[in-house]
Amino acid sequence: MNPTTDSSAQGATLSYEQAGVDYDLIDPLKVSAQRAAAATAVHLGGHGFSEVTASRGESAYVVDVGPFYLASIVECLGSKALVADEMRQLTGKSYYDSIAQDTIAMAINDLITVGATPLVVQAYWAAGGSDWFADAQRSQALVAGWKRACDTCRVAWGGGETPALAGIVADGRIDLAAACTGLVNPKSRLSLGQHLAPGDAIVLLASSGIHANGLSLARKLVERLPHGYLTEVETGLSYGDALLAPTVLYSPVTEALFAAGITPRYCANITGHGWRKLLRHPAAQRYRVHTVPAVPPVLKFIQRHARQDDREAYSTLNMGAGFAIFVAAEDAQRTVEVARAQGVEALVAGAVEPGPKELLIEPLNIRFGDDDLQLR
Repeated sequence: MNPTTDSSAQGATLSYEQAGVDYDLIDPLKVSAQRAAAATAVHLGGHGFSEVTASRGESAYVVDVGPFYLASIVECLGSKALVADEMRQLTGKSYYDSIAQDTIAMAINDLITVGATPLVVQAYWAAGGSDWFADAQRSQALVAGWKRACDTCRVAWGGGETPALAGIVADGRIDLAAACTGLVNPKSRLSLGQHLAPGDAIVLLASSGIHANGLSLARKLVERLPHGYLTEVETGLSYGDALLAPTVLYSPVTEALFAAGITPRYCANITGHGWRKLLRHPAAQRYRVHTVPAVPPVLKFIQRHARQDDREAYSTLNMGAGFAIFVAAEDAQRTVEVARAQGVEALVAGAVEPGPKELLIEPLNIRFGDDDLQLR
């Protein structure tokens, strides 16, 4: 690794687009795919089922099968495996137990936004060649981490696929993905924003760090660091180790909320697009945030070295908030207590108000409007 020495490069802002991810190019395809997919819902009728139309454009797809709803999602890890591979070369450690959890979290944290209890996880591990699977330290760490995450979420690991895709996946690399199926049972647990209204509270659940979004930016930033991934974020913590902190699994919180008699009005998994994901629901309402969570050291480090202002950082990274739960105001503090009892820090961050569709992060003087997130 050859750190950049050009002082002008060191001082320039590094955006997510410059790191190779441009949502302005990706999102139109997503919208086009959604429209084509919606036309296929008619096929469910032949089986006596129907789609829940409001789930189109949400984080998980929901089908009405009669006595309950069926929810499903597929998600991939992205480029975090590249960080694990680089850190293994530098330290000799395998981080695949951690990124196994990241992969499952990408799917399960999306699934639970609609009120579903995760039921089954399927694995997709596509390697650049058969040799990848022969490395026992790495492959067994992946298996152990995958099972541990399933146990945490009380979900069955149903099976999976392990193709060797030489010429498609780079040699020595692996593409990790997970599909998850869950049940919304009873049906009253469905949380697609159908009851979201002014006066509801916004509760934010803390993240453990970067999670598994923004890694293209984080990897590009390595070029600016004096010791690459081994550059210290804080005493005793390298940049690489900080990036590889596993994503929080939030399903124990949502299940505990159900047990406590609290039904969220809406939920948002804060992944790609950062805090703009708080605008995911299509209704025209204002989301006013009066309190922001502490920002993990690694995210402060990225913002500082990428020379990003607050608006850029909060539009890309989770900045300490990994999951948002919208609840009735009278349930807000109890929601925080339930989350903390599950080992997840939380805070009442704001409220829903009447008004145009916008997110106001008051402590930072940031505004995101309807045109800042186009997922439908």
